[in-house]
Parts: sequence; C-alpha cells; structure tokens
Amino acid sequence: MRKLLLLGAGYGNMRILLRLLNKDLPKDIEITLVDRTPFHSLKTEFYALAAGTVPDSEIRVAIPNHEQLKVVEGEIKEIKPGEKEVLLVDGQTLTYDDLVIGLGCVDNFHNVPGAEENTLSIQTIGKSRTTYQTLLGLSGGATVGIVGAGLSGIELASELRESRPDLKIKLFDRSPRILRDFPERLSKYVKDWFDKHEVEVVANSNITKVDQTVLYNHEETIDVDAVVWTAGIKPSQIIEAMDVQKDRSGRVVLNQYHQIPNHTNVYVVGDVAALPHAPSAQLAEVQAEQIVQVLRLLWKNEPLMEEMPELKLKGFMGSLGKKQGFAYLADRTVTGRIARLMKSGLLWMYKWHNG
Repeated sequence: MRKLLLLGAGYGNMRILLRLLNKDLPKDIEITLVDRTPFHSLKTEFYALAAGTVPDSEIRVAIPNHEQLKVVEGEIKEIKPGEKEVLLVDGQTLTYDDLVIGLGCVDNFHNVPGAEENTLSIQTIGKSRTTYQTLLGLSGGATVGIVGAGLSGIELASELRESRPDLKIKLFDRSPRILRDFPERLSKYVKDWFDKHEVEVVANSNITKVDQTVLYNHEETIDVDAVVWTAGIKPSQIIEAMDVQKDRSGRVVLNQYHQIPNHTNVYVVGDVAALPHAPSAQLAEVQAEQIVQVLRLLWKNEPLMEEMPELKLKGFMGSLGKKQGFAYLADRTVTGRIARLMKSGLLWMYKWHNG
C-alpha cells in the first residue's frame, strides 16, 4: 500500500479528500488524516463563534467516512522529511510515502510586549470558544479592543456589535483607512457602517505594548476590559523547526508542483505555503486542486505537466453582522444585503459539498 499522510483538517486537505475519495482513488492508496479535533472547523467563521452569534455546531463539518481513510486525533510534534516520518505528542510515529502539510498558522504578535499573554484569539476553535466565554462575561459598558483591522478584525467587530450592543468596541487599524488595498468605495462603506453602529475605528494605530487592562497606542494609553488580537499570522513552531527553505515570513518555499524542492514527496498547502497571494481558505482550496492533479499523475506513473496553471482567485467576501456585507469580485465592489446573501450562500454550498 502507498501511504498518503495529510496533516491538518483545514480547507486545503478537506478539498484534497473531497477530490480523492471517489471511485477513481486507486485501491492501493491508504490515506491518513491527522488533526487535533475529529472534525473540520470553518475557520472563516470563528469570528461569529467568538462573538456568540452562532453555536459551535454551526462551524463544524464532519470528516468523510471512507474505507481507505483513517483519521488520527492528535497533536503533531515534529515533521521529519528525511526519514519520511511524523512524530505526535503522544509518542506515535506515522510513516508516509506522500505527505501534505496543511497545518495553518498561529497569531503573529510582532514581538509586542504583553500581546501574547494578555490578548484573546480566534485562530483555533478552542481559542474562539475561550474568547466567547470571556466576552460573554463582560459587564455592560465594558471596552473591547480589537487589534488588527483585516477581514477577521472587521467581521469580529461588526458581529460583536450585533451580539453585544452594550459594549464599547475599538478597532485598531495600522492603515489610514479600512481595507486600504482595495477601492475607496469599499473602505467608505465599511467605515460608514462602523460609524453608524458606534464602533470606533482607530486609524494609523501602532500598538507597542499590551497590559491586562491597558493598550499602548503610540504614546497614548487606552483602558480596556478585554483585547482580541487579529493583527496577522505566522507559521507555527513545527514549521519553523523544519530544515527547509523559507521566505521572509517563515513560509515554506515550494516548486511549481507545490512540493518542497529537496523532498518532492512532501507538499505544503494553505497558510504556511510561500505563494504570491495572501493566505486564505480560497487559496488553499485552489492549491489543493492542483496537488490532487499532481498526485494522480504520479500514482499513474505519468509525466507531470511542464508548467502548472496560475493560481487564480475570484476575490473575497466579508460580513458586517447578519444583514450587511461587502465583496470584491472580478474587480467589482458589491456592498449591502446582496453581498451578505452571497457570503451566506457560499457557506451553505461549502457545507453541502462537504456532506
């Protein structure tokens, strides 16, 4: 049997399973999936779990059942490409012929003193649950600081506003305007929503220190009751420890077939792959489609294509609570109720396709 080992039940590896687990899967392929939870978590919806607007059950998707798929619940300790082994924290050693690393990232605290110790997170389903419990326990009139005004920060701030209208919410943005890399119309729409719903956007911010109840923005001190950190991501220590080439952000450099050049039986999908696009669920899925193509050719002992197609993305969608949203698709801006319905429909379709 040829062993395919998938690390992480994220968007990339779920797409790989969706494409492989059918009648075309060779009978001599044995697939093992390793994750810390026995289900797939919808990471793009963690903001809603943290805000308390959706239950835990709404953002879990079952891992498919298949006679050639084995699911191992555990924490990964070390990846050893030279030995074709993966070590788990509980002492297990898993071997493989082909490996796909899809472990995702962790919060990047940018060496800000106190940030790791004194902030909440929405990077994992477990941390999002903790964030929800903390925010739920705040008294009326409490101040919540959200550091980082990317998509996660925007969606968390808007969802929390609908969930807890009694809270004071401050969203800290390093840029002079929300979503500065996109059309001004989009930025204005999001900023106007925040102004209307009394979410304070602190532009041109630079958080230099975080205490338990104080944020330091430049030379100013701001009293807070809780802080959620959404200011960037980086690969985990497991990836940092791998002796492979990485880019300036610590992501793994790959060849055009999404393989590690010196270990061509090892693929990297998703947030920890050095790609020409910002990490996203959509990018992981597009990349996964190509990895499946490569694996199928290799399993058939057929030559690989001379050049892989460009990774093309359709755009992005974001929500502003349950009724409004925004999208940037094919260089076009869509805002309002239609954009929110589009995102809800996309989420429904994703769940349907994944069983």
